[in-house]
Amino acid sequence: MINGPHITKPYVVFLFLVLLLLIPSCARPAKSSRVVSSSSDTIENKGSDTIVNLALAWAEAYQKIRPEARISVTGGGSGTGIASLINGTVDIANASRKIKPEEVANAEANGIDPVEFVIARDAIAIIVNLENPVDRLSIDQLSDIYSGKINNWLEVGGEDRPIVRLSRETNSGTHVYFLEQVLRKGDKNDRTLFSPDTLLMPSSEGISAEIRQNPNAIGYDGLGYVTDDLKVIAVSAGPDGPYVLPSAESVNNQEYPIARDLYMYTAGQPSGAILEYLDWIRSAEAQAIVKELGFVPIAQ
Repeated sequence: MINGPHITKPYVVFLFLVLLLLIPSCARPAKSSRVVSSSSDTIENKGSDTIVNLALAWAEAYQKIRPEARISVTGGGSGTGIASLINGTVDIANASRKIKPEEVANAEANGIDPVEFVIARDAIAIIVNLENPVDRLSIDQLSDIYSGKINNWLEVGGEDRPIVRLSRETNSGTHVYFLEQVLRKGDKNDRTLFSPDTLLMPSSEGISAEIRQNPNAIGYDGLGYVTDDLKVIAVSAGPDGPYVLPSAESVNNQEYPIARDLYMYTAGQPSGAILEYLDWIRSAEAQAIVKELGFVPIAQ
């Protein structure tokens, strides 16, 4: 017979008291605040897929002039980036739309005060297959196409073909902007929704790839994602025109009707490495990269 260790009753009581002292400290949630206090810290930058290529280009250029800087960039969508800021897991959230009031409320409940920075501008380009003869659409027509009132290209001057609608997923800031400013034409009381048969694509590249091979498809992308093997549609704010193609010039002179600001958000007023990086992003050097990638620089 093998005898186990002899445990006395006072020893059991002692272990119980030790466990009682340890449990509260284990259950205590981690602090959500993040502080970057020196230029040698890593900056976590996450959010909008529209901005991600620009953010990667900025990070690469910045680390060449500041080799000690460490900048981690990931996409996932504007909603994902802002949620990460609210949860305290990123230093900078990228967003292709303004932060929503409910997101501000959630952040404040977590003790975070989101601070907004406009870092570039963007035109949302309406794109179709190169074989599509349609070359212009009004906002009203786009709203009717994406809400399902118009279902054949023949109804807008094209061939007798069904329209295949492509959109970004609901977590995308571009999706939200398109819903509010195109489908609902900027009317906050309008409750128009995307047609149920709209295909939701996980990325801007996904929309472009589908349109290249599908002559019936229509989609929208940030201007920086439009390539020469896609046809860009001229858009008018009203039925009588003028119909305008997206460009840096037509965005800056406010002629192109589907344009927006692009944002970065920080948890409170930034300091140290984060502030230095944001200051550089708004410099002429960094804004030149904005133009190189097909976006619109903010005024210098």
